[in-house]
Amino acid sequence: MSFDNLDTLYRQVIMDHYKNPRNRGSLTDESVTIDMNNPTCGDRIQIHLHVEDDIVQEAKFEGEGCSISLSSASMMTQAIKGKTVEQAMQMSQIFSDMMLGKDVDEMDIDLGDIQALQGVAKFPARIKCATLAWKAMEKGVDNQSE
Repeated sequence: MSFDNLDTLYRQVIMDHYKNPRNRGSLTDESVTIDMNNPTCGDRIQIHLHVEDDIVQEAKFEGEGCSISLSSASMMTQAIKGKTVEQAMQMSQIFSDMMLGKDVDEMDIDLGDIQALQGVAKFPARIKCATLAWKAMEKGVDNQSE
């Protein structure tokens, strides 16, 4: 597949998650809620996590922002459900490395749609948009385990 075709495919995946977000909404009192924002561009994300027996049982998000920020939140909530906290944190580290343009070893974890965001690394001003939901998830997992 040519680079142009791959780029077009990735854009379509990002726009699909933006227009048809997965896991948009809130959770009950059994969950932890983390609010984060990116004052640079106005993105605001609220992540809701329900972790039980060290497994992310449920993940949802609410918020407003650019297509990259909201698509990333949709992809992240979809990817971490059913994963252990350790796996979710490992995915977050791989994603962060990918956003910084580092070579990532995806052998252990299938990133699925998340790979569509790898082009964001070329636009430093947009990296915070892509990582906002992931940073909220990390904070939420830390809060839930306390």
